[in-house]
Amino acid sequence: MAGAPRFLRRLWSRRWLRVLVGVLALVSSFVGFLVVDAWEATGARARGERLTRVEASPHWKDDRFVDLLPRQEPAIVQATWKWLSGGSAFRTPEQPPPVIGLGVEHFAGPAPDGLRVTWLGHSTLLVEIEGSRVLIDPIWSERSSPFTWAGPRRFYPPPLALDALPKLDAVVISHDHYDHLDYPTVLELVKRSTAPFFVPLGVGAHLEFWGVPPGRIVELDWWQEGKVSDLTLVATPARHFSGRSLVMTDKDQTLWAGWAILGRSHRAYYSGDTAMFPTFAEIGQRLGPFDVTMIEAGAYNALWADVHLGPEQAVLAHRMVRGRLMIPVHWGLFDLALHGWTEPIERVIAAARAAGVDVATPRPGGAVDVDAAASRVARWWPEVEWNTALQEPVVSSGL
Repeated sequence: MAGAPRFLRRLWSRRWLRVLVGVLALVSSFVGFLVVDAWEATGARARGERLTRVEASPHWKDDRFVDLLPRQEPAIVQATWKWLSGGSAFRTPEQPPPVIGLGVEHFAGPAPDGLRVTWLGHSTLLVEIEGSRVLIDPIWSERSSPFTWAGPRRFYPPPLALDALPKLDAVVISHDHYDHLDYPTVLELVKRSTAPFFVPLGVGAHLEFWGVPPGRIVELDWWQEGKVSDLTLVATPARHFSGRSLVMTDKDQTLWAGWAILGRSHRAYYSGDTAMFPTFAEIGQRLGPFDVTMIEAGAYNALWADVHLGPEQAVLAHRMVRGRLMIPVHWGLFDLALHGWTEPIERVIAAARAAGVDVATPRPGGAVDVDAAASRVARWWPEVEWNTALQEPVVSSGL
């Protein structure tokens, strides 16, 4: 400040101003670090021909995608207070859960002729159906987050290394949230596989921004279908939302979906993230019955019951789509809600027993041979306190 005008030197001599400037510099540096760290992971918006197709969708209204049923958004103050309250004392496991480690030998040779589902945690699934392999919502990252250093951390390492992945026929993405569309995993899959990516409308913009060749992106609206090998993949309606930006300026700019995987004689259904809505029955009528359903059952709360099912509604959704065997997913890997980490599966089992629904509960890395048997409930998680449906009901609105 030696050569500065006198009034600036006098101003700079005030300690509070120097402190303020220092704080602002630190805040600016921190914000800059956040932006740089998350820049690539946040993806890109639809433009050009992709945007034209997005805007032509019957589900695009007032510059965003909309649900078939209006959703009630939680009040920010109420939701924030709920999060600050801490929730269950058992939101994360005391010890890493037992995992079945899988190697190359597990998938040696061609995929089985029947239907086998391997659960790799959360909503990551490897569906082997009639000689083809479909990878669903793959996340191998340490965190479900745009950041490398912050965000929900996995409870256990991936049961299967990316190096051990078998030849894939398709990669299916339900929507663009970080626990379903994982940027580092996509980069690895682009290098390791030639499989096409099946995604809802608009999500292809993220993939292309990250270097996925346009020819490997199949972008579908609800009820549209694509083919790979001898399979038909159908994007089905869901009741959720989308967005990846740090301040949600891109909320609902891409579509969200479930997926039906149809073979010659086998059918599988994956719900993606969704709340309850009547269209489950139409999915079952048009595309079912399904040999197996993979239904999201975790990360629920009464405050956001219009974007997630909760366990009891997950069992109901399974019945509505005419499923035979249910595999609950979207639980047991990340702390994304306020309930205990084992609560989703405990409540699914209770609801399934009451409804006479067959449920399989593989441990992470476990495979379910869908043709082999019916209900396969095997406890691998600890017995800790959890709230019942009467204590913490989750019921979507508009029903």
